[in-house]
Amino acid sequence: MKTFSPTPKDINHQWYVVDAQDQVLGRLASQIAHRLRGKHKPEFAPHMDNGDFIVVVNCEKIKVTGTKLTQKKYYRHSGWVGGLKTTNLNDMLAQTPARVLAAAVRGMLPKNRLGRAMLKKLKIYAGPEHPHTAQNPQSLTLPH
Repeated sequence: MKTFSPTPKDINHQWYVVDAQDQVLGRLASQIAHRLRGKHKPEFAPHMDNGDFIVVVNCEKIKVTGTKLTQKKYYRHSGWVGGLKTTNLNDMLAQTPARVLAAAVRGMLPKNRLGRAMLKKLKIYAGPEHPHTAQNPQSLTLPH
């Protein structure tokens, strides 16, 4: 028996909608990364992008446990001397809630061009509406 290696014609990308309301950030991010990578499919190959498209709605209503709202920090640097900026999770959720979930999922994907291609299949929206109705996304309920 030969080992099956998928080719680009074997790949079938599905579209799913995930409601992030009252979901825990890390658990939701790990399950989304699992789907984006395609590890739930029997034809998974680590060298190919065979995951699905994920549309996340209501990401401003995401939950975190413990004292992460005040203690978790996000860092960015302008490239100039003394240009380090820090923001805590509470402020980040108030300003750009989609960036919080995107950063969590990005940390769980491969750190190469394949991981960047997988991240492009993630669409995150703060409210309950999304512009991807033409793709007929299916509703996906995640276990946690």
